[in-house]
Amino acid sequence: MSSSVAPAPVRITGYGVLSAAGIGGKALYEALRSGSLPAGDGGAAALGGKAAPPLELLGVPDFDAREHLGRKGLSALSRTSTLGMTASEFALDSLPGLIDPAERADTGVVLGTSTGSARAFSEFFQDTYEQQRPYLVSPSLFPGLLLNHCASQVAMRHSFTGVNASLAGGRISSLSALRYARNILVNGRAKRLLTGGVEELSAHSAWAWHHSGVLGDGAVLGEGSAVFVLEHSTSGDAALAELASCEVAFSPAEDGPLAVAAALARCVEDALGAAGAAPGDISVVSAGATGGRGWTAVESRGRHRALAGHAPEVLRVQDVLGETYSASGALQLAALLAHWEAGDAAGAGAWGLVTSVGSDGSVAAAVLRRPSATG
Repeated sequence: MSSSVAPAPVRITGYGVLSAAGIGGKALYEALRSGSLPAGDGGAAALGGKAAPPLELLGVPDFDAREHLGRKGLSALSRTSTLGMTASEFALDSLPGLIDPAERADTGVVLGTSTGSARAFSEFFQDTYEQQRPYLVSPSLFPGLLLNHCASQVAMRHSFTGVNASLAGGRISSLSALRYARNILVNGRAKRLLTGGVEELSAHSAWAWHHSGVLGDGAVLGEGSAVFVLEHSTSGDAALAELASCEVAFSPAEDGPLAVAAALARCVEDALGAAGAAPGDISVVSAGATGGRGWTAVESRGRHRALAGHAPEVLRVQDVLGETYSASGALQLAALLAHWEAGDAAGAGAWGLVTSVGSDGSVAAAVLRRPSATG
């Protein structure tokens, strides 16, 4: 069910990331290397004083949107939007220079998310039941309920009038956004796209996970956002990596976990074929960040089958950042870039793989080339 596009030089020229490890790729790499996180508040800031279920929570430590976005207009923004907007600011700041105003019409935003802000729409609709006169619910809060609120806020803040899209694909949302953005660039519909994923931590989402019963024993809930600047260019100057291919596929969950693992294997094989890479070329895998019971094993089985026994280094983002759902693929990619930027990986090769599996049977894989091989 997956489809392929011809290899094309879609390059990652900048990125920004926020997670339980802190701000930036260096903080994320250090957390992965050491297996430890900076001291946090146990998600207290994200919970906003509301009670949470008995789960370990990992919020972005010391996150204050006002420090990064200014004070104006923040009161109507959800945590989802401020996390995504802040990651976008860092991504733009990481570029060698400012984006020319003449290029704003060809610059767009494509973000993956789950439902937007669970806290925003839960509190909004709660007010409509609890207030004596529901029509007094503030209409200014309604835009924050929309799935595309974060992507639209990023575009309006910087006057980007190119493609603007939000993709909700569960756990593979971020890789779905990357695939969509890559296709847009390859087909000449934009020159530059800010692309990634975002997931907020809140009492509402924590209770939803708790009552769903799908999390494994000892699962931890996290949050974060990672945004990448993608450009379709023949020049490899200053590129962090090339997004050589990105594929998504699906197998009905009722067909069983083995069928889902087989679907991931085919998806990885398609991604390798589209990128022109062989299984033995992959030197590092950034594995899926899923806390769902048993699904890590499903992903591992599918990946091993596709790589035909080849055993590259594996970055286990989930073990450090916890379940970050729709942001997981973006955080995995950020971890891969940070790993390459550190430049001390023994025996590092030219290719990396990012994989993701959802409990609904959705699967995704992205193949990237590191800077030394992009030319």
